[in-house]
Formats: sequence, structure tokens, C-alpha cells
Amino acid sequence: MILRHVGKEVTGRRDGRADCGAVANSWQNLKTNELMTTPFQIVVCGSIVPDPLQTLEPVTAAGGPALKNEMMLPAVLDPWAGHALFEAAHLAQQAAGSKVWLVAMAPKAKLQQVMMTVAQKVPFELVALDGPASGFTDSFETAAALADAIEGIAGLDRSRLLLFGGWESASRGAGSTLQMVGERLGITEQFQGVDQLTVVDGGLEILERIEGGKHQVSICGAPPAVLGWATGNLPEPRNNPQVGMVNMRAIMPSLQRAKAAPVKSVGLCFASVSLPKQQRQTRVVKDMPAADIAREIVAWIGEE
Repeated sequence: MILRHVGKEVTGRRDGRADCGAVANSWQNLKTNELMTTPFQIVVCGSIVPDPLQTLEPVTAAGGPALKNEMMLPAVLDPWAGHALFEAAHLAQQAAGSKVWLVAMAPKAKLQQVMMTVAQKVPFELVALDGPASGFTDSFETAAALADAIEGIAGLDRSRLLLFGGWESASRGAGSTLQMVGERLGITEQFQGVDQLTVVDGGLEILERIEGGKHQVSICGAPPAVLGWATGNLPEPRNNPQVGMVNMRAIMPSLQRAKAAPVKSVGLCFASVSLPKQQRQTRVVKDMPAADIAREIVAWIGEE
């Protein structure tokens, strides 16, 4: 059962007739109890990106576009994927027995550096793929590699699976990778631009961003589901050395076992790659009355 509503407008689908209300309510309560007592298996897809505080300069390499000195740039976990990971850990704390995996594709050496910091945030198990993390890689090939890695997780129960990830990416804003991963895994219930997930009567209540600064409230009856996270509403967890030590015991062997995942990007062609141009039109005027300045600003806004 899927129910979506925005404000007072509600549209949805529910099997059964009105005279079966008592039966429907009993089924709904039973389903809620199952969700509260059944642990979730949460898989978070994420990767690393260059530190946004660094100067990024695109160059043309032998294999296509790349960033200048990309391997030398300090890296961080993709902020969108970071929000998804923190939300996954928060949900896992609410449902006892839940488990969180982080499936990441990146150069193994760079991924190890980033994990030294991320491991101290929340408990998770790493599934590493040794492959490119550039924003110029093909999202279709990337989704195929991530889906294969998820299918290889031992003991993964699809009936309890929640696939988390970033709604977009700091390196590639296509917003298509997570959707294709879900499709390859056969998950059709997908929610994008998610800011909040709550276990409520009837299933999972999901707040999705829509136009006009509003949220659409959706009810998903049960897993499996794909949730592409926006920023969420949780703060970044503090570093916990104890959590980091426990995580690193499993992260280091996972990095050693990381399978090579070359992304060929066959047929992908870039016509040009350049930084956004900065435009600044400045006019220095002395002794101009404030009223004239205001009228000029209003006229300029009206032209936009």
C-alpha cells in the first residue's frame, strides 16, 4: 500500500471496500507491530569526492575529462551520502537488530584515508569496490557495479532491505545512479529528495521535497524501498573513538578484499568541460540619492 499526500490533498490506493474497515485496521496494526519489531537491513550507497574547499580545475586526460592532480586532492565522503549514512544509523538504533552497510566505490588508497574519519561517526560495515570515483564516470556503469556488490552481500534479506543514498552527488548532480541501482535490484518503491523517515502506524512515513519549498508526505507499507536523501534534519554525529576502533577492525579486511570495478564508460563522450563562469558587473557611482538607487535596483530585478 502506497499513500501520498501534500497538505490537505490526499491521493492513494487501498485494497478492499469501505465495509472492510475493521479488517483493514487490524491488518494495519499488525503490519506496524511487525515493522517495529523486525530489524531493517540498510544498505547505503556512497563514494568519496574532492574536498569542496579545494580549487578544482578540469583537464583533458587520455581516458577523458578529469580533475587536475585529482589523486593529490584531499577527499571526503560525499555530503549527500553522509546524510544518508547518518540517517541509516539513526533508524538502525530505533529498530533493534538492524544492520547498516556502506557500499562505496573509489580508489582503495583514497577510500582508506576517508574511512579513518567516517568510521568514528556511526557503526557500519564497509563493502568496498576499487574503482573510479570521478564525477565524469558513467552513472549507468557505476550503478551496475554497485548493484552487483549489493547482491553479493551475504545474508541480505530483500524483504527487509532499505536502500539509502544521496539524492544527488557533490561530484555528479545527475541524481540517476541510486535510481538505477534500485531498478537493477527490482525495487520499484523509490522516494527521492527525502528529508525525514519515521516508522508510524501503517508503515514508513517519508517526507520528500517538492516544488515551492514544500514536502510531500508518503506512506510506504513495508520494505524494500529506495530512499534518496537530501540533507535530512540530523546533525553530524560526534567522533567516537570506540566506534571507530570497532569499525576499522572490519573496514581494513574489506579494503583488502575490495574487488576491482573498472568503469569503461563505453559510448560516453564529453563535448567540453569547464568551470562555471563568474560574472560581475560593477558600476561605481558617487553622490546618487538613495531613492534613485532603490528605483534602479527594482528595475533591474524586474528585468530578470
